[in-house]
Amino acid sequence: MPEFQKILVANRGEIAIRILRAANEMGKKTVAVYAEEDKLGLHRFKADEAYRIGAGLGPVAAYLSIPEIIRVAKESGADAIHPGYGLLSENPEFVDACDAAGITFIGPKAATMRKLGDKASARKVAIEAGVPVIPATEVLGDDWDAIAQEAEEIGYPLMLKASWGGGGRGMRPINGPKELKEKVLEGRREAEAAFGNGEGYLEKMIIRARHVEVQILGDKQGHIYHLYERDCSVQRRNQKVVERAPAPYLSEAQREELCELGRKICAHVNYECAGTVEFLMDMETGKFYFIEVNPRVQVEHTVTEEVTGIDIVQAQIMIAEGKSLAEATGRASQYDIRLNGHALQTRITTEDPTNNFIPDYGRITAYRSATGMGIRLDGGTAYAGGVITRYYDSLLVKVTAHAQTPEKAIARMDRALREFRIRGVSTNIDFVINLLKHPTFLTNQYTTKFIDTTPELFQFKKRRDRGTKVLTYIADITVNGHPEVQGRPRPAE
Repeated sequence: MPEFQKILVANRGEIAIRILRAANEMGKKTVAVYAEEDKLGLHRFKADEAYRIGAGLGPVAAYLSIPEIIRVAKESGADAIHPGYGLLSENPEFVDACDAAGITFIGPKAATMRKLGDKASARKVAIEAGVPVIPATEVLGDDWDAIAQEAEEIGYPLMLKASWGGGGRGMRPINGPKELKEKVLEGRREAEAAFGNGEGYLEKMIIRARHVEVQILGDKQGHIYHLYERDCSVQRRNQKVVERAPAPYLSEAQREELCELGRKICAHVNYECAGTVEFLMDMETGKFYFIEVNPRVQVEHTVTEEVTGIDIVQAQIMIAEGKSLAEATGRASQYDIRLNGHALQTRITTEDPTNNFIPDYGRITAYRSATGMGIRLDGGTAYAGGVITRYYDSLLVKVTAHAQTPEKAIARMDRALREFRIRGVSTNIDFVINLLKHPTFLTNQYTTKFIDTTPELFQFKKRRDRGTKVLTYIADITVNGHPEVQGRPRPAE
């Protein structure tokens, strides 16, 4: 199979830039796409070519338009498409469209996505592969008496989960029968809005749980490698805040067991390219239970890259070109993949932790980032003059710290976060600094409910980064006749 000459990145923001950089280092030509509302997005300026897509469709729908992506790929002469994460990355119909157009999709096969993209279907795959799963119902129907009976059979408390998508959308804890109908309807509405599919199921809730996941790579020759595990237990409302590799609380025996479980599921479906197998760990018993497979690169892939030295995005590209895992990773076998030190990633977002994490938007009037040994930054709009709009997620920059021990990595991350100076928009930096210093985090005693049940994390004094009595958002950019940034005064902090 010939090497790709030109790769289109069907995404935006920091992950688009991450992929563009990886392709550029490999000597590939690159193509970016952007919605009209995203015309100032930094990713479009990092590519060799950039094309507007989805005229009149809206800021998100433009990136979800399969015909538009394929149109640009053909016009630009791209011979491969990388989907990144989110948007179309888990859509098997997009894979089918790429195949029909003679363009290589850098990711798993459509058939694999259909088996694993639906969480209910993925559970069946795990059971067939001999991997433990949490007791759960089938996909819920519309018969409320039947739903109530199924809930009673599993036993409360329960967790409602959306069959499609991720990021905590459509998930709801259900503590008793009185909450059942309301929470199911609420979760269905959110899942329908987020993924276009409201299907969901009920799962037994593990009270004291950790969220741990295994990074997998598979090639077209049938080989499967694992790149060890990541801890993603520090979450807010089921959305990850801090990710670590390796999980600092696992013994070597537990690590070996977990990684083999992840490898077994992917081997069962002849998995190709990069994927992540997610598990819950019951802190009371130490047992692992399969949750889902994400058939794409993860937001937190950076920590795995730091501790293994393997470029996951470049490996994806080489696997799609037909190269073996040995060629794609530079490791002759699984036994040649070694862990080096500890890494953790935090996500700096334009959210206000003291106001229920409401996203902020506006122009970044000043931006000074961290640097130094062991610090990696992945950002998309993190620069002075950058405009944060209401149209997209609030992620500003991902900060990854690497050191030889967990303690040193945490200290390095703390130092880096304190170096940041960002003016013009609110950020969660002070909240994350507070979190990193909490004894529960430092002693690895946290569960997935750590943030949601620890109010003292929100007790901190904000730094006076902005330095003015009153700040006003500048409204000087117009998209389709509407201001992207609305002027409004805000008192100094």
